[in-house]
Amino acid sequence: MDPWLIWLIVAAVLAVAEIFTLTAALGMLSAAALVTAVVAGVGLPLWVQLVAYAALAAVTLLFVRPLALAHLRRPQRTRFGVDALVGKPAQVLTAVSGTDGRVRIGGEEWTARSYDETLVISPGTTVDVIEISGATAIVYPRD
Repeated sequence: MDPWLIWLIVAAVLAVAEIFTLTAALGMLSAAALVTAVVAGVGLPLWVQLVAYAALAAVTLLFVRPLALAHLRRPQRTRFGVDALVGKPAQVLTAVSGTDGRVRIGGEEWTARSYDETLVISPGTTVDVIEISGATAIVYPRD
């Protein structure tokens, strides 16, 4: 069997293993094996292939993997959509109870329910949005 084909099989096996483990380490080793398959395909001797694999594996594991992991672990900076409304203040337009009501959040009218089923919040009260459930804001009075 040709050496380039062996390196290609090793790269494929490592790539499949990376899919199941999601560690990024096996993916880097797979990339190194893929480049080494090209080196073997050119016809360079085995010792050059092994040196190329070791060098590429070391570089990717020591430098590329930490950058990739740092990028993946970064917290999301901005909340989007309805997630951005959680924690915002709202004005009660019609009485809000555990079953219905209307509030204005940032210029938009929303249906609302009280976080506490027994609590009725009168119009004009400022409330905080606790969560968004579908198209309904779950609110709680500020005071």
